[in-house]
Amino acid sequence: MQRKNMKFLRKNSKQLRKTPPKADDMKHIKRNPIYFVLDNVLDTYNIGSIFRLGDATAVEKIYICGENSEYPPSSRIHKAAVGTEEWVPWKKSNSVIQIINQLKSEGVQIIAIEQSPKSINYSLLTNHLHLPVALVVGHETTGISKEVLDLADIIVELPVYGINNSLNVWGSLAIITYKIIENY
Repeated sequence: MQRKNMKFLRKNSKQLRKTPPKADDMKHIKRNPIYFVLDNVLDTYNIGSIFRLGDATAVEKIYICGENSEYPPSSRIHKAAVGTEEWVPWKKSNSVIQIINQLKSEGVQIIAIEQSPKSINYSLLTNHLHLPVALVVGHETTGISKEVLDLADIIVELPVYGINNSLNVWGSLAIITYKIIENY
């Protein structure tokens, strides 16, 4: 995915926090055919960081799903997102299943990022990939719900080598997103 030079648009953190997007600015952003689906992600730092990642990688849209998830406007999300929640299209939904089914009906491949007996190593992802894709991450403690894992086309896992058995949701999402972008 070649990116055209958009230096005229780039803003630093201070500018992003204080400058809402203009319609003219938004139309110059070429979106990648990638969606983020948050399945009950609770930590506002993670949600804000996912907005920053979504902006950095020009994703099509972010879906924040779950009754207990926070969503913009939120001062805590805004702090972590440094204002990018204003630049990335997003939608709030109580039903992650509804969003997954909607995306599948539109031909979007569903990729869950989760540890599972059915998961493949992330290094094999590009062998099974077709665009557009939705990348699903889950609750910081309980992960992605079983119902969503059952609907996923692929479950991908990142290896961990230390004492902790998992990686932060936005960090995992970042690795997989950039892997997709660098290969397409």
